Amino acid sequence: MKKWWIGKAFIFLGIAAAAVVVFGGVVMFLWNATVPDLFHGPAITFGQSIALMLLAHILLRGWSPWRYGHGWRRERWRRHFEKKLESMTPEEREKYRAGWHMGCGPGPEPGMKGEA
Repeated sequence: MKKWWIGKAFIFLGIAAAAVVVFGGVVMFLWNATVPDLFHGPAITFGQSIALMLLAHILLRGWSPWRYGHGWRRERWRRHFEKKLESMTPEEREKYRAGWHMGCGPGPEPGMKGEA
């Protein structure tokens, strides 16, 4: 059973390495086809294209494995918000939601006071 798991790991690593090589080649080709002509910038090597992809990933997604880079912050805020709403009475909850929609949301919900 253990040999099969190791085989699957090698297959996954092979596919991941092939994807890096293909995407690195595509980035290098696109960069070298556009940037030197349009902006008089330098041509890049394959290693530089891999580094450019890694840099773009870090800047756009961050190091975190969660969705959009910082999923734990979103979950922590959601739990805090739900806890706050649970501690309110139904009237307070409606008043809070109405204030939120007026100040931060797309506008008042249909049927709410303050509707245009």
